[in-house]
Amino acid sequence: MSGWEGWAITIATFLPLVGAVVIALVPRENDRAVRGLGIVFTGAGLAVATAILIGFDYGAAGELQFRANVSWISAINARYHVAVDGISLPLYYLTFLLSFLCATYTWRYVPSPGKTKAFVALILLLETGMAGTFIAFDLVLFFVFWELVLVPMYFLIGIWGSANREYAAIKFFLFTLFGSVFMLLGFLGMYFRGPEPHTFDIVRLTEFAGGGGFTRGFQLVVFAAVFLGFAIKVPMWPFHTWLPDAHTEAPTVGSVLLAGILLKMGTYGFVRIALPVLPDAAHAWAPWIGLLAAIAIVYAALACLAQKDLKRLIAFSSVGHMGFVMLGIATLTPIGINAAIFGMVAHGVITGMLFFEVGSIYDRYHTREIAAIGGGLMQKIPYLGGVFAFTAIASLGLPGLAGFWGEVMALLSSFSPGNGLNVGLFRAFMVAGGIGTILTAGYFLWTIQRVNMGTLPERWKEHAIPDVVTVEWVSWVPLLTLILALGLFPKLVFGMTNEAVDGLLKLIPLG
Repeated sequence: MSGWEGWAITIATFLPLVGAVVIALVPRENDRAVRGLGIVFTGAGLAVATAILIGFDYGAAGELQFRANVSWISAINARYHVAVDGISLPLYYLTFLLSFLCATYTWRYVPSPGKTKAFVALILLLETGMAGTFIAFDLVLFFVFWELVLVPMYFLIGIWGSANREYAAIKFFLFTLFGSVFMLLGFLGMYFRGPEPHTFDIVRLTEFAGGGGFTRGFQLVVFAAVFLGFAIKVPMWPFHTWLPDAHTEAPTVGSVLLAGILLKMGTYGFVRIALPVLPDAAHAWAPWIGLLAAIAIVYAALACLAQKDLKRLIAFSSVGHMGFVMLGIATLTPIGINAAIFGMVAHGVITGMLFFEVGSIYDRYHTREIAAIGGGLMQKIPYLGGVFAFTAIASLGLPGLAGFWGEVMALLSSFSPGNGLNVGLFRAFMVAGGIGTILTAGYFLWTIQRVNMGTLPERWKEHAIPDVVTVEWVSWVPLLTLILALGLFPKLVFGMTNEAVDGLLKLIPLG
């Protein structure tokens, strides 16, 4: 494409970065203007992303659209190659939607009012990095956007986080940086062993791999390198330990963006790069990925049952939900990978909403301890209690809500995995996933009972606690609507992804 269409995603992606520069010029004491500019620039990005969503040709979802491909660093043949297809579009759009809702939420809720300028600017910088990751079709460009996310999230946790914020921020930084080093080494391996002239272009590397260009031994080694980078970001068990700390200490909007978008960068990397560029290794590694995913599902559910901190419970639930996403990817089937992408979107919407709610509960009760909140939320603040119950039920996978389709289809795909994969082994993973689903229902229902139901503790009867306010409704209604809409009309996502997933799987040897 050329003209406006060819550069539309560039405009949308870099508008938040422009907003961060503009905010840097605003006087520090003008908090209201800073918050307003945050809403304006995230809203402008969302408007352009909406135009892309409307203008996307869903009949050719497997093809790259809104494409720009120009020389960037000619010395190493790196290109500014960006585009969207049916796999990247839902995650790309979700990035702009959640960022706009977070900016709207900051109109009232800013952790440190005196530091609003830096806080909003970092959110905008983070948005550009997240969005760019989903449109980059050059490995160097992908890596730049991938690393761009690291810095603003580090400062959001380290400056505006809770009591142990410095520990959580450093742990997040070290884990992800460690994974990125190995991922970069894998990218360099693809560059030097790829087609002549050497290239970082994902499309060309995919075509080269499809023609048998990479040896099986080379693929196995490079897959291990990129696996570390992507698996830590997901995060997969046992690389997950940074996540509960980061979520627990992060400010509310930091947790929303971390759960809603950042974790999806890892799973997206598997689908976009690891599977098509290293197809033989993807097939060889699939059982191991499935095993780690099955462990994560059961482990996270058991960990949630032991949590006393409401926010930490939601953080551990993310490990389990992303386990279902990775299980779907490991099956190497159309159903499984479609389920994985749907699961990414559903998790972003539902868990992002849960972190919004936990943040609002904390702002009212000044505690996240389930025992200290003490139940009776429905009596004291019934709208917030009702919204929390609705979102928690969606997260446990109730049919008719967004959480259902990704998980049930991941389990379904495990019953008949890709040709050549061990059917008995994957059916064992399916059983583990089923057990995890039951445990998930258990800990969410128990949480609802402890937070919402029962007798209102005496200490809260004397306090005037406000229910959901206007800014919260404005930030939450789009997500609540999506939770219901995606549950009732899953084709909203599957209609984008199905053709692109079919094209992807043609590149992977099965058997």
